[in-house]
Amino acid sequence: MNKVGFFRSIQLKFIVIFILILLIAVQVIGGYFGSKLEDKLKNTFDQSIDDKVNILQENLERAFSENQTEDSEDSTLQEEVQRIVQIFDSDNITNIQIINMQSRVLAESNLFSNQSKIGKKITNNPLVSFTLRFGESDQVELRTPDNENVQARSIPIMNNEGNQVGVIYLQASMESVYSQLESINSILLRGSILAISVSAVIGILVARTITKPIMEMRRQAQTMARGDFSQKVNVYGKDEIGQLAETFNDLNSRLKHSRALTEEERRKLSSVLSNMSDGVIATDKSGAVTLMNEAAAQLIGRRQDKVRGEFLLDVLQLDEKTVDITDLPDSGSMIIDFSDEGNLFLIRANFSTISDEDGDITGFITVISDVTEQEKVEQERREFVSNVSHELRTPLTTMRSYIEALTDGAWEDREIAPKFLQVTQKETDRMIRMVNDLLQLSRMDSKDQPLHKEKIDFINLYHDIIDRFSMNISEKITFKRNLPSEKFIVWVNKDKLTQVLDNVISNAIKYSPEGGTIRFGAQKQKNQLLVSIEDQGMGISQDKVEKIFERFYRADKARTRKLGGTGLGLAIAKEIIEAHDGRIWAKSKEGKGTTVLFTLPLMNQKRRDKK
Repeated sequence: MNKVGFFRSIQLKFIVIFILILLIAVQVIGGYFGSKLEDKLKNTFDQSIDDKVNILQENLERAFSENQTEDSEDSTLQEEVQRIVQIFDSDNITNIQIINMQSRVLAESNLFSNQSKIGKKITNNPLVSFTLRFGESDQVELRTPDNENVQARSIPIMNNEGNQVGVIYLQASMESVYSQLESINSILLRGSILAISVSAVIGILVARTITKPIMEMRRQAQTMARGDFSQKVNVYGKDEIGQLAETFNDLNSRLKHSRALTEEERRKLSSVLSNMSDGVIATDKSGAVTLMNEAAAQLIGRRQDKVRGEFLLDVLQLDEKTVDITDLPDSGSMIIDFSDEGNLFLIRANFSTISDEDGDITGFITVISDVTEQEKVEQERREFVSNVSHELRTPLTTMRSYIEALTDGAWEDREIAPKFLQVTQKETDRMIRMVNDLLQLSRMDSKDQPLHKEKIDFINLYHDIIDRFSMNISEKITFKRNLPSEKFIVWVNKDKLTQVLDNVISNAIKYSPEGGTIRFGAQKQKNQLLVSIEDQGMGISQDKVEKIFERFYRADKARTRKLGGTGLGLAIAKEIIEAHDGRIWAKSKEGKGTTVLFTLPLMNQKRRDKK
């Protein structure tokens, strides 16, 4: 992980935030202080001008009152007014004009200037016009052509009788006010800069105290990411950051313990996988190989590091077009042919899924084993049965013909001969059935006899077969049907499927005790039809349940021979079901009966329409 630079660090962010807060506070305080100070200075200025104007106003009113007789000339009044203006203490007042009711200037403070307006009529001064017209005072701030701030006022002059006789117009300079404001703002600015500088230094120190434990935890986290859990972070206090450091140290201890347990389990798993005789291949949910032990590598002839990441179907040399990896766990197991020229090599693969706590599939486990020798034995057994069947069929048929002839009366002893011949005929029939079964198995193994399939409603066929058996069974055995009313269309060979049902139902009847019940069921599971036939017979032990579908296997040999069984019925049923892309199996408990189940693929709507 790259080191975080100062300009991207949290320390700089603390400093910037600290300075910004201080800067905002200084600006708010400065703005408020400046505004109030400006108002205070202006009020003081206005009060000073008011005091001076009141004195001037009283003197002028007295002068206008004393010179208001008719024989008094304007020149005498003008001289008196001019004298009052000249001796007036103007201070900040830069210009004073006394204007009579005719808007003419009687006197002004700038008497000797080149722009004297004495005797001239004022027409363009809105303040003067307002006061002359309404008799009220008015004032306004102006900026002169010399860029000077002044306050202009107009004040009415009253005589003793309360009548307006003129107007005082004056301009007072406000430069002293704004000069004081500028000086104070300059001091405030320098103080703010100094405060911000000091605050920046303090902010750096404060930020370091906050970020130091955080930076230590960051370095420790990087160390933990590399697998080193031996170090601890320092705890500098009992505040939130201190509690975070303590929690971080506790997390470090827990991760160290969990890592040790995980490593121990990994070593155990590695040891188990290394010493297994069967190969194990683990994949993720997409089917990519993530783990493979040495036994699996030897079986498939590939190096472990070369296989990692490849698709499971490619590793097992399965055709992706015909095999979907998500359907592999449902198939249970399959035989995969790894044979090359002249060498038979068969592998059995068993598939299972890995699920998380929510039940979602996160991967697949495939266990592979070498079953070449087993398949060779099975192949030799099939070939033997086929040869024996062909060799025995002809003499057995001839024997049956002779025995039938003898049974018709050719034997001399009429009491013993029929019984003997009847037994011989019964055994002959049984052997012929066995030979026929062997021939059928041989033909199915060699795939010489193609299946002629057709579209049928399985439920109707199921009912017909059950009805046929129900007419011939003993009244002491009860049939119970748990079959749906809807149609389930399958693409099968009707005769072969009938043979499967005959074999399974016959076995259920043979092994059902008196008063027993045989239950028939069928239900849809995804795209398959699940068929079940349950009896209440003697049952089969768990270690023998899977063997009942092997050829010549009899759970109860004595009873099977007594009932005329050959030990091939369920083997034939298995071959037929698998030829229809189905699966057959059994569930049983000793003393509680046996349930035989098989599946058949259902036809989808598109395939029905096409057919």
